Amino acid sequence: MATIAAEKPQFRTAPSAHEALKEHFEKHPDQRMSHPHKWDVSRSDIYAEDRWQPIFREMREAGPLHYIPESPFGPYWAVVQHKAIQHIEALPDLFSSSWEHGGITILERAEDIPEEERLELPMFIAMDRPKHTGQRRTVAPAFTPGEMKRMEADIRQRTGELLDSLPRGEVFDWVDKVSIELTTGMLALLFGFPWEDRRLLTLWSDWSGDTELASVRELDQLRRSFLHEMAAYFQMLWAERAQQDPQPDLISMMIHSEAMNQQSPEEFMGNLILLIVGGNDTTRNTMSGIIHGFDTFPDQRKLFEQNPELIPNAVQECIRFQTPLAHMRRTCTEDTEQFGQQIKKGDKVVLWYLSANRDEQVFENPDKLDITRENARRHLAFGYGIHRCVGARLAELQLRILLEEMHKRRMRVHVAGDVERVRANFVHGFRKLEVEITAF
Repeated sequence: MATIAAEKPQFRTAPSAHEALKEHFEKHPDQRMSHPHKWDVSRSDIYAEDRWQPIFREMREAGPLHYIPESPFGPYWAVVQHKAIQHIEALPDLFSSSWEHGGITILERAEDIPEEERLELPMFIAMDRPKHTGQRRTVAPAFTPGEMKRMEADIRQRTGELLDSLPRGEVFDWVDKVSIELTTGMLALLFGFPWEDRRLLTLWSDWSGDTELASVRELDQLRRSFLHEMAAYFQMLWAERAQQDPQPDLISMMIHSEAMNQQSPEEFMGNLILLIVGGNDTTRNTMSGIIHGFDTFPDQRKLFEQNPELIPNAVQECIRFQTPLAHMRRTCTEDTEQFGQQIKKGDKVVLWYLSANRDEQVFENPDKLDITRENARRHLAFGYGIHRCVGARLAELQLRILLEEMHKRRMRVHVAGDVERVRANFVHGFRKLEVEITAF
């Protein structure tokens, strides 16, 4: 397996997706919409600058969903209230997730790409029933309560060792040293991925999870080249596992499953992206969001320090507060009226989980982190209905263990330098979070 990495030294110095996009728009500022619709929440600048909250608040006050006639991603419906998102998620036949209709992100298919260069990536989250059901059932056993129990000791050991290795009395980047390291290590174990190459998973996650890259032709070509490299690496792992007895890793589960062992290369790549982005970006950004949230609300950090029994609820509240995936998209399959609005067949319907988790009708004082919040579990960060996140239990377990191990070490983490947020409308999180550790 080491020879695979040796053939691809460009991975080691590859630019981050975030830096590539930032550089592109600095050189071509004219390519962003100069007069965006006031409620176009697809604009990535409002997330990079952390000023999305009042825009969504105004939209929620005006109604559950709104038509945005113009955006860099074409026209779409923005669904912003908690109740409306649950309602639409509960109608998966009327509001399709299928890649054939447009998939699960706000992204539009670029019409100017030649047929032979198109990269359509089916994945089970971007499928409708019955195919979605069979493929989801294949990977679900990796996330059962029994599996969580089996993995807990290993996660705790890795988390503890990492926390013990962190520098004291100096500023370092929490995102790189903790959030990326813990989640990438977890993914490597789930896939049975070569440990020494695990940072490739982070690279692939960033390039596949950033929807805005696809709006820039040359960056989209680079993105597709990374995805093909990822597919080639995993196909080698597939060939290797196919010669072995069934193992508990996700690749082996796919090989030994009727629903997934005949996947096309595109489908295999799509499901890999789903599992990598789903298992990496989400937990990674919540691990950073916890630190930033506790620093912003020191009264909540103090509550955590004095009441470790609040940790399970704190996990739910931190997931609600961070909401690591801002949206999911559906496509309407027939004309329908919803909440007094006429939605046409083919319309793009974008469910803004970020807004639902700040809905004043559900969460009192929603812009405050409150680890004692009684209904924190009502957050929609994992989605709702048949597409609810299959790895939710694993995310909760990793976050709970991180807080428990920090508490055990009486570790207090202060934001002590640069805070850089992801410039994207899909993945919602941090690129950099410079911190310093003290004790409580």
